Amino acid sequence: MRKIPFERQKKLPVVYKEINLDCNFRIDILVDNLVILELKSVERIEPLFETQLLTYLKLSDLWLGMLLNFNVSVMRNGIRRIVYG
Repeated sequence: MRKIPFERQKKLPVVYKEINLDCNFRIDILVDNLVILELKSVERIEPLFETQLLTYLKLSDLWLGMLLNFNVSVMRNGIRRIVYG
């Protein structure tokens, strides 16, 4: 509604020593080429999910990500902010 640009399921290329690796990494939602939203619906947030988001931030040269867990009674309890750098 506010015309904020976003992309869903954006492929994240991985390049190592000038070789493109097909790791099949996909960002759930990329908002305005600034913020990565990683969406989950799990009983609890595992450290693996935070590591996954941190990896996406490093590979995309972005610094802000939000891990959103929709399996909570109050949404504010399901939001975790991750900052890289």
